[in-house]
Amino acid sequence: MRISDVLRDKGDRVVTVTPDHTVQELLATLARHRIGAAVVSADGATVEGIVSERDIVRSLAARGAAVLAEAVSAIHTAEVRTVGPEADVAEVERLMTEHRFRHVPVVADGRLAGIVSIGDVVKKRITELEVQTTALSGYITGERA
Repeated sequence: MRISDVLRDKGDRVVTVTPDHTVQELLATLARHRIGAAVVSADGATVEGIVSERDIVRSLAARGAAVLAEAVSAIHTAEVRTVGPEADVAEVERLMTEHRFRHVPVVADGRLAGIVSIGDVVKKRITELEVQTTALSGYITGERA
């Protein structure tokens, strides 16, 4: 199963913020869209970074409430791991687990094509396991559809 399968189910919409957005504006964007991370992009197509709730919390703890007036570029993660649509879901799941991040932008032909969260990946894997279980059960019992 590929990341493109995950995007087919969840959609390819990506919420982006520009590097000059304030952290306060970022918080409003995350709340409005009910998401935990946004891709940092000046043009909505290239990935310049990613910023998550964790980045905000760590910055608040380190620098206090003044961080809310700072630009997103002051707190975002600039070294972003991305994957392509043809990446294997199990490999992406491993990557996310090993490196302890929950969101991965999907890039195709140098352009932002989607974003997947650990929740999206786990949901797709569970669905895949349920289909396999049903098929195996049907095979064993002779009740194949």
